Order: sequence, then C-alpha cells, then structure tokens
Amino acid sequence: MAIIITTQGKQARKIEKLVVDKEDYVQQYIYNNPEAIPLYDIREDIKLLILAREFPTDSGPIDALGVDKEGEVYIVETKLFKNPDKRTVVAQSMDYGASLWKNADYDTFIQTLESHIQKEFKISLSEKLKTFFNLTDEEVVALLGRVKSHLDDGSFRFVVLMDQLESRLKDLILYVNQNSQFNIYAVELEYYHFEQHEIVIPKIYGAEVKKEVKAPSSSRPRRQWDKDSLFRELDVSLDRETAKQMKDAYVRFERIGDRILWGTGTTIASYGPIIEKASSTKSLLSVFSSGKLMLKLNWFTNSDKELEARENFRELLERHIPELPLSDYKTSELRYELQEWLPHSAGIIKAFEELKEAQR
Repeated sequence: MAIIITTQGKQARKIEKLVVDKEDYVQQYIYNNPEAIPLYDIREDIKLLILAREFPTDSGPIDALGVDKEGEVYIVETKLFKNPDKRTVVAQSMDYGASLWKNADYDTFIQTLESHIQKEFKISLSEKLKTFFNLTDEEVVALLGRVKSHLDDGSFRFVVLMDQLESRLKDLILYVNQNSQFNIYAVELEYYHFEQHEIVIPKIYGAEVKKEVKAPSSSRPRRQWDKDSLFRELDVSLDRETAKQMKDAYVRFERIGDRILWGTGTTIASYGPIIEKASSTKSLLSVFSSGKLMLKLNWFTNSDKELEARENFRELLERHIPELPLSDYKTSELRYELQEWLPHSAGIIKAFEELKEAQR
C-alpha cells in the first residue's frame, strides 16, 4: 500500500511503504511509542506503559514487558516477516509467559523492573507508574497488587508485533482467542517516511473476539477501606494475638499521624499514616491486612522538604531498629513480611513519632 500526501489538495506525492531490516528498531520504537500498539481497539481507555526491554526469563528475554492502568501485564514479542521462525512466535510468547508464571518470584520481578526503570528514567518504578497514569500513592500500591495477582495466576496479555502478518497467523490468533482464556493480539505495523516524519499505521487482530467473550478481570470494583473494615479483615486473616498487635499498631499510627490514607484493594486492606508537613499526599509507609509492611522512602523525592523527611526517617529507623535492612531505600520500596517487622513495630512507631515531632 502507498500513501498519497498533498499540500492544500495539490502537489500529490506518493510515499511507499518502508522495509524494516532490524527487529531491534521495532523494539525500540515500541518502547518509546507504546501508543503505536492500538490497544484502544480492545478498550478505549487502555493506556500501555512499556517498563522494560529484554526482560529476562528462564526461557529467554521477553522483547518488551508492559502494564496498563488496571495492572494487566503485557508480554510483547517482535518479529520481522522475513524471519524464518515467525510461525513459532505465538508459541514463543506463551513459553515466556509460562516461564514468568512458574519461576518469577514477585519481589524479584519487581526488583528487576526497578533496575530497568532506574537505568532508563532515573526514577523509581512507583514514581513512573504514578506520573504516567496520574495515580495517587495508594492507587499505585493497588495497581502493583493487581500485577502480583496476574503474575501469580499466569494471566498475561500477549502481543505479537510484525511488519507484515500472514493470514495463517491471523487465523491462529483468532482461533486461540475464541477457544481459550488466553488473550493474544497480533499487531501489524506499516512504516512510511516523509521528510523528517515517520508514519506508522498499526492494525490489531484478535481484539474483536475478546471484546465479545470476556470482560477484563480488572473491571471488578475497588473497595474503600476504613478502620472498622480493616479490623474485621485482620480478625479473619490473622490469629487473635497477631490481629491484636496489628490493631494496636494502627491505633498508635492513627494517634500520631495527621490523617490516614486508605487503600482501595479488592481483597486486602491497607493504610498509610500521613504527616502533612512531610507530604500531604504521600505516606512514608503502608501497612496491609495480610501482615506486610512497605516502607516508601523512595517516593519522597519531589522537594527538599520530602528529601529531608526521608533522610530523617531513615536515620530514626536505623537508630531504633538497626537490624532492619534499609540499603535500597533510595531506589525501591522496602517490603517486609509480618515476622520481619511486627516484632520491631514499637521501634518503627517510635521513629515515626519522633519524625512527626521534628516536623513541628
């Protein structure tokens, strides 16, 4: 196909389709321009963020790994039509998905993404998600929770990108989508060049089936938690003594903080105590009804006030709980299991209280 360009209806110029010689060019183009994948044909409000290129798995590197605002995980594989192995691209993509599901520990998965984001954008994964999707701190936590669920379930969306799709591949993708729970999409990208402009025409195949078969799992309503529902969830999720300790910790954080920022997780409650003079929108830590604690010092980078609060809190934590590992606090959220932090909860709360006093 050729494109005709005119100036005010005159001086027609014919632009021929370009031949792409290197898959690396396609990978980099999608990394820089994820909008070129027309996921809006699946659902109008989908916006894709490519988090990493060459994401490692035991089956080999995934060309590109991305997420959308709902926490759906996208495995993107690129192939040129001239490549002899193009017929196996669907099996190759699913092999990556199987490897990611079977072998990827969530914390390792997040740490790998953190290193990619830090290298490329010089900010944390959470900050990238927050700014790209315009989310609050707690919405980022909820999004990552949904990512974890998809990783645990092996529920991924597969995207095959090619410069030209053969009809058999289109038929295969339609067949798999129609007769399984997999979400596989093929995208054909046509490239053109005019003066200093690159023109890309994307076409997606496979979306028409899934729009009829299955609504996205992320359509489940989010939940707004509060103190009463948190306490009920603690009683259900934990033994009596542990639930009591978690409730006591909440009461103390509530008394010290200026207000509580509540999470919106579907099944897991979370809260973050706010110190207004440190940040009116961010909490330095989040506590979850599953028993986990997250320190979010790496989120406090937007002003001198935030940086000062972050460093003061780190120093106080090291003073009161020297055994608590904080080495990656500048670049990553620090996640602790129940048994790792609850025995030290008094020290954490004391550090938080002293930080609040210092902010007066």
